[in-house]
Amino acid sequence: MDLRKLKTLIDLVSDSNVSELEITEAEGKVRIVKSMGVPVSQVVQQAAPAAPAPVASAPVVAAQAVPAAPTGHPVKSPMVGTFYRSSSPGSAPFIQIGSVVKEGDTLCIIEAMKILNEIESDKSGTVTQILCENGQAVEYGQPLFIVE
Repeated sequence: MDLRKLKTLIDLVSDSNVSELEITEAEGKVRIVKSMGVPVSQVVQQAAPAAPAPVASAPVVAAQAVPAAPTGHPVKSPMVGTFYRSSSPGSAPFIQIGSVVKEGDTLCIIEAMKILNEIESDKSGTVTQILCENGQAVEYGQPLFIVE
């Protein structure tokens, strides 16, 4: 499994109410369990089809700087899905930091179950922060943008 994908999964578990996540793919199985606030990832790869062998069990380092709470109005995700800043990979993003938006303007797209859902601004103002990366998985209620 790709290291970036594994890190994304660990971050998703640590930032959500999910206490355990297990994913099985052709090259192995990943099980992430959150215990006492710190997720622990266990990666298992299959050496032979009959006998899986544990490869690593590594705790996630919890020494991260805690950013100050953003001021302004957070525009939150109305669903679980994948965040996209533009309508297609080659297109310009709907908005940038500093963009002035009106209530009802499209800010991004969230893909859920192969359906592209346009997310509209629920407040007029200036976009001061974009809190998600393009292609990132988002949770219900997760802040996506800050509008002031």
